[in-house]
Amino acid sequence: MNFSKSQQLFERAQKAIPGGVNSPVRAWRGVGGTPAFMARGEGSHVFDADGNEYIDYVGSWGPLLLGHRHPAILAAIEEALTRGTSFGAPTEQEIDLAEAIRSMVPSMELVRLVNSGTEATMSALRVARGFTGRDITVKFEGCYHGHVDSLLVKAGSGVATLGLPDSPGVPKGFSDTTVSLPLNNVEALERAFEVHGTKIAAVIVEPVCGNMGCIPPVPGFLEALRSVTAKHGALLIFDEVMTGFRVAAGGAQELYGIRPDLTTLGKVIGGGLPIAAYGGRRDIMEHVAPSGPIYQAGTLSGNPLAVSAGLAMLRYIQANPGIYKQFDSMTAALAAAAPKGVTVNRVGSMMTWFFTPAPVTDYDTAKHSETGRFKRFFHAMIERGIYLPPSQFEALFVSAVHTEQDIARTVQAARESFEFALA
Repeated sequence: MNFSKSQQLFERAQKAIPGGVNSPVRAWRGVGGTPAFMARGEGSHVFDADGNEYIDYVGSWGPLLLGHRHPAILAAIEEALTRGTSFGAPTEQEIDLAEAIRSMVPSMELVRLVNSGTEATMSALRVARGFTGRDITVKFEGCYHGHVDSLLVKAGSGVATLGLPDSPGVPKGFSDTTVSLPLNNVEALERAFEVHGTKIAAVIVEPVCGNMGCIPPVPGFLEALRSVTAKHGALLIFDEVMTGFRVAAGGAQELYGIRPDLTTLGKVIGGGLPIAAYGGRRDIMEHVAPSGPIYQAGTLSGNPLAVSAGLAMLRYIQANPGIYKQFDSMTAALAAAAPKGVTVNRVGSMMTWFFTPAPVTDYDTAKHSETGRFKRFFHAMIERGIYLPPSQFEALFVSAVHTEQDIARTVQAARESFEFALA
């Protein structure tokens, strides 16, 4: 494939933008080569600046449940544009979106709209600390909750992809309020509460991890989180920025039957536009200003364009509950393409091929993947017109508009690429 225009754009970008990108993983440091600069998307396909066409399994990192330029999303945005782009004042549509979220995620009795997943997790942690009067947060190694200072301790996503240590610029006092534990390890959780129990405000977790590759919870892990936090008076926060409305209509908490105290959402609730939310038990959320003393604000929170796109997305999901069976069957077909020596983790429409023969259940086992072979695999897939996340430590996403032909073509390309990568 020709990438000359992307190369020119990347060289130009590096003179104006740090590393040439506005989010680190986009630079393709985890796979090498020149990142493809995207020009447009249509359905399940994207087209780069050089005119190359790909079947897209990045989906803007998860929010494009209905693919690119879905008619329902475009119509909602166009209608919103006739009313205005921002008011900095309440609108009826904000209520509609909050009510739709509440109806689909019953644990979120009150909902506050914000602008990004990072803002949602930052705000949820502040609420947890303010509500409990405690300072310590427990997180899990490899889980990424946005670039919140205290949560960049052993984080996933771009931190894992680039092999960075805990980020410079984070004061030691911030990291001192964070206890990082291995994922899926109940004994480590119980030990942490034995030592710090009276000081722990909250445990935050991706109920299905997507930021060190897709890693589901082992049986009993989420149940242990729920029981241990309740026993010690700490709050349980589910970071469902990635899993919310993607692994099930009610998110991972519906899929696994666990009710957290607080939840953060993003991605899907914007339909491709920037928006996020946090919410939970009424008695907790009533501490948020102006109802209570815990301050959080944002000029563009609940902006009309993103709210309208998000409403269209959630209403589509409510009207088409069968899409989750469709997701499962398509992703299962992709998983079946993996040969011996490659471990596959998947939950619903999230999946990762790990280049290791051993089970992947946490950050340490994920890091055993042979990243050199993943690089070869990634570029072989690109050459065959398949656009995957450019990192071993990210999940791919299937959309409702991927066709049987897309899946069949991807399976064939994967088999050829595996043979090349594992040779």
